[in-house]
Amino acid sequence: MSRSSTGLSVLVTAEHGGSQVPAEHAHLFEGKDELLRSHRGWDAGTFALARALGGPLGARTIRAQVTRLLVDLNRSAHNPKVFSTITRRLPRDERVKLLARYHLPHWERTRDAVSRGVADSGRVLHLGIHSFTPVLDGVVRKPDLALLYDPTRPGELELATRWSEALSAALPKRVIRRNNPYRGAADGMTTAFRRSFSPARYLGIEVEVNQRHVQPDGAFPAWVAESLIGTLRATLAG
Repeated sequence: MSRSSTGLSVLVTAEHGGSQVPAEHAHLFEGKDELLRSHRGWDAGTFALARALGGPLGARTIRAQVTRLLVDLNRSAHNPKVFSTITRRLPRDERVKLLARYHLPHWERTRDAVSRGVADSGRVLHLGIHSFTPVLDGVVRKPDLALLYDPTRPGELELATRWSEALSAALPKRVIRRNNPYRGAADGMTTAFRRSFSPARYLGIEVEVNQRHVQPDGAFPAWVAESLIGTLRATLAG
């Protein structure tokens, strides 16, 4: 993970990058192909978007493709929602094995990357890349892009505010929001890492993209990555 011109290391992760089901767990998802393809199975477009952001930002990129219906890599291990309705009913020892095989390694790799970034640069910007369904429970979700953060941490508040303003200026026809459609302080990887790293060392921002922009090839159009990269660079430089 290289240091940016602002003395800040950048880390990009994608916790819900795919809907893959390891062969040994295939029996749990028989007849559930449609569910796996839905927003409940993965965050469409995020695997490619994380890669597209990583190179230009000089960031280390850590991506996962196991379906969140097996174990949710963006939930704390103690959160009941780390398991879906499919895996929640498994015996406890099997759930513990799922955490040990998929959840723990991803979190350890990411935590190690943050620690190394802090050692190298003194401060890390962790971008968690996610996407959301355009309609949930009959409610249309208007944002095109959103930034999630903890408003009680001054560095995150300042960065998210300035970055969202830059995005709005660069994309005047798009709806840019902060902490919408989700709260940035809700349980997840960035929230958990805030308890381990001080505000002076760690900035955790989740980038959310509306899945209505996903193209037939499963990726987002170029303007998504280009606008995020350009405006983040300008924000950090400013």
